[in-house]
Amino acid sequence: MKEEATEAPTAAKQTYRRTGNSFMGEDFLLQTETAKELYHAYAKDMPIIDYHCHLSPQAIAENKPFANMTDIWLTGDHYKWRALRTLGIEEKYITGEATDEEKFMTWAAALPHTMRNPLYHWAHMELKNPFGVTELLNGENGKAIYDRCNELLQQPAFTPRGLLEHFKVEMVGTTDDPVDNLQYHQQIAASGFKVKVLPSFRPDKALNLAGGEAFRTYLRRLSEASGVKINSIGTLLEALQQRVNFFHANGCRVSDHGLAYIPFSKTQIGKLVEVFADVVEGDDTEAAIYEQEFAAMVLHALCKMYYQKGWVQQFHLGALRNNNTRMLQANGPDTGYDSIGDFPQAANMAAFFNGLEEESHLAKTILYNLNPADNAAFAAMTGNFQSAGIKGKIQFGSAWWFMDQLDGMKDQMNALSNIGLISCFVGMLTDSRSFLSYSRHEYFRRLLCNMFGDDIEQGLLPADIPWIGKMIQDICYNNARDYFTY
Repeated sequence: MKEEATEAPTAAKQTYRRTGNSFMGEDFLLQTETAKELYHAYAKDMPIIDYHCHLSPQAIAENKPFANMTDIWLTGDHYKWRALRTLGIEEKYITGEATDEEKFMTWAAALPHTMRNPLYHWAHMELKNPFGVTELLNGENGKAIYDRCNELLQQPAFTPRGLLEHFKVEMVGTTDDPVDNLQYHQQIAASGFKVKVLPSFRPDKALNLAGGEAFRTYLRRLSEASGVKINSIGTLLEALQQRVNFFHANGCRVSDHGLAYIPFSKTQIGKLVEVFADVVEGDDTEAAIYEQEFAAMVLHALCKMYYQKGWVQQFHLGALRNNNTRMLQANGPDTGYDSIGDFPQAANMAAFFNGLEEESHLAKTILYNLNPADNAAFAAMTGNFQSAGIKGKIQFGSAWWFMDQLDGMKDQMNALSNIGLISCFVGMLTDSRSFLSYSRHEYFRRLLCNMFGDDIEQGLLPADIPWIGKMIQDICYNNARDYFTY
C-alpha cells in the first residue's frame, strides 16, 4: 500500500505534465488570461518596423529563392555557430566544407541540447512560422523536416520579398557602409516593392585611425565613392558629408555606430591634424595614442550632420569583439567570437551628448547596451537630454545581441519602466542577418503582453484593457512609425 501511494501521484503528475504542456501553443509565454487578451486582441497583428537589421539588400533586390534550409537558416548565424562549438562539434559542420544537408542535420541533432537557451525557442518559432512545422526538431526527424521545408522554399511566398510581406514588415533598415553605392536599394525602390528597404549609415571604419594599411585602404575607397581626395581631416569630413548627402537622397534617415564606448576628448584639433596627415602618408607612430581623440572629433562632426538631416542616430555600445584571434584569422569577423565587454560608459556618454546639446545639434538618439550591468545607467542617461515637442527623443533601445532573450528583454523593459517611460519606447528590432528572425518580434510582443498582464492580475496596474492595449500597440508599432521619418 505504501508503494502504491507513492507511485500513483507520481504517474498522475507525469501524465498531467504531458497533456498540459503548452509549449509553442497559441498562448506560448502568455501566463494569464489578461496577457492572452492583450496579445491576441492588440499586439499580434500589428505591422513591423524593423529599423535596424543586417539583411542583405542584394537578396531583397534579386529576390531569388533560397537554396535550402541551411542557406536561409544557418548561414551567417553566429548564435547557432556558438552553440554548436560549445557542444564540441567540428568546424567542418559549422562553417566548413560539410554539405548543406550535413550542416542542417548536425544542427537538428544539436537543437535538443539547447534547452533554456533562447535558440530553442527561436528555432521552433521559426519552424512553426512560416513553415508550419510543429514537431520538435531533432536528429531523428531532421531529414524529413529539411526536405519538407526545402520544397516550400521554392514557392514565391518563401523568397526574401515573400517572407517580408508574410511577416507584415512595413520598413527594413539595413546596415550600410558610406562607400556603398546603394544600387540594390535603388533597384528595390524602382521596383515598386511595397516594403520600404532603406539604408542606414554605418561609418565606423572612418574612425579607425590606428587601423594601419586597412585604414588607408578604406580612405582610398571613401575618396573614390565621394569624389573627394582625402589628404586632411577637413577633406575627410567633406567626403563623409558628401556620403551623408548621397545616403539621404536614397532614403536614409538613420545612422548607426557599433562601438566599445562613446569616445570623448578635448584634444586640440591641431595635433589631430598633424597625426592624421602622418597616417595618410603611412606613418602610424602616434596613431594608437590619438585614436580615441580622433574618433571623438570625427564622431562629433558626424552627429552634427545627422542632426542637420533630421536623422535618428543609434549607438550599439559594449561589445568586446574578435576575442579568438586564431579563429578570426580562419573565419573572419562576425563569426561567433565576440563577447560582452565591461567598459565604463556613462561619463563619456554624458560629456559627448552634452557637447552636442550645447551646440543645439543633438539628434534623436537610441542607445543600446550589451552589458546588462549598464541597464540602469543607460535608462537614466536618456532622461538627461529629452526635448520639448519630441516624444522619447532619446531612447533606451531594446535588449541587444546576447541580451535579446526573455530575461534580457524583461530586465531592459523593467529598467526603462522604472527610470524612464516605457509608453514612449520604440520597441523591438531584429538586428539579424536572417529573413526568419521576425519571430523575435512575436517573442518580444508575447513577453511584453505577459509583463503587463501579470501586473494587472497582481493589482499593480488597473484593468483598463483598452488603454493598456493601446500602449502595447504603441510600443509594438506606433511609436516607431512616428519616431522614424521614412
